[in-house]
Amino acid sequence: MKAILTAGAVALAALLASAPVVAEADHGSHAHDETFSTGEPGDAKKPARIVQVTMTEAGGKMLFTPSRVEVRKDEQIKFVLRNSGELDHEFVLATTEENLKHAESMKKAPDMEHDDPNAKKLAPKKTGDLVWKFTKAGEFEYSCLIPGHREAGMIGTVVVK
Repeated sequence: MKAILTAGAVALAALLASAPVVAEADHGSHAHDETFSTGEPGDAKKPARIVQVTMTEAGGKMLFTPSRVEVRKDEQIKFVLRNSGELDHEFVLATTEENLKHAESMKKAPDMEHDDPNAKKLAPKKTGDLVWKFTKAGEFEYSCLIPGHREAGMIGTVVVK
């Protein structure tokens, strides 16, 4: 009987080891399915209009400067991001609804790391860039989804005409 149980356990272990993973545990990371409501990742090798965005804290508020950017549909923008603040900040480009939903996820996993072409996290006094092609007209936003930052005013608007 013991030999049958051991053989069965070995067979079951082999079956489980070869089965595809259906769900993964959340280990504090985040990824998208590569479709974006605001357009698509840009091509850094192609020309782009440069828009400088500063992230900071001042007077009890957290903010982006500028807080509004206007672009043409199909225009490629290179956002040159500078965190001149004393805290980590991030720039997440999406619809308001998507950012609000993502902000709720961030409250549950505040150390979530992003590996998305529409998001960039910067430590204090660091710079980075994000290249984006706005293929869809509409009003979108960039916001910092670190818990408390959006609520403190860290939201910007992109109007695509």
